[in-house]
Amino acid sequence: METRVNINKTEPQAYKAMYALENYLATTQLSKSHKELIKIRASQINGCAFCIDMHTKDALKNGETNQRIFLLNAWRETDLFTEEEKVILEITEEITLIHNQGLSSKTYEKATQLFKDNYLVQLMMMVVTINAWNRIAVSTHMELGV
Repeated sequence: METRVNINKTEPQAYKAMYALENYLATTQLSKSHKELIKIRASQINGCAFCIDMHTKDALKNGETNQRIFLLNAWRETDLFTEEEKVILEITEEITLIHNQGLSSKTYEKATQLFKDNYLVQLMMMVVTINAWNRIAVSTHMELGV
């Protein structure tokens, strides 16, 4: 791949703003498992190799299983995910693929039955943030980490 501009070096204030979102997300009630499922699934949809690589490694370090990671893009076809996780994955897919319909009323209703408002907002902000990171990494051809 061609080398492209490094946003962090060229416009460090832009990265500072992104890291402010990350710092906020680090203070939320979101479980590590929920965070990594969101990050991996959105990154799969967006075709972001850099983020898939990073977040699958992070998920494994946090105790996620290989099988669940391998089957994440086919989560509807397994019994490996809890009802909460399935709703989180629906939220992730619908927000990531916002051009299709956005967050549907059906998924939103399911989410309000399972999560308090604060947790739901935190989930949404996680999805929004990883989508922004995916767009940065894909647009700038960020190289895989070691």
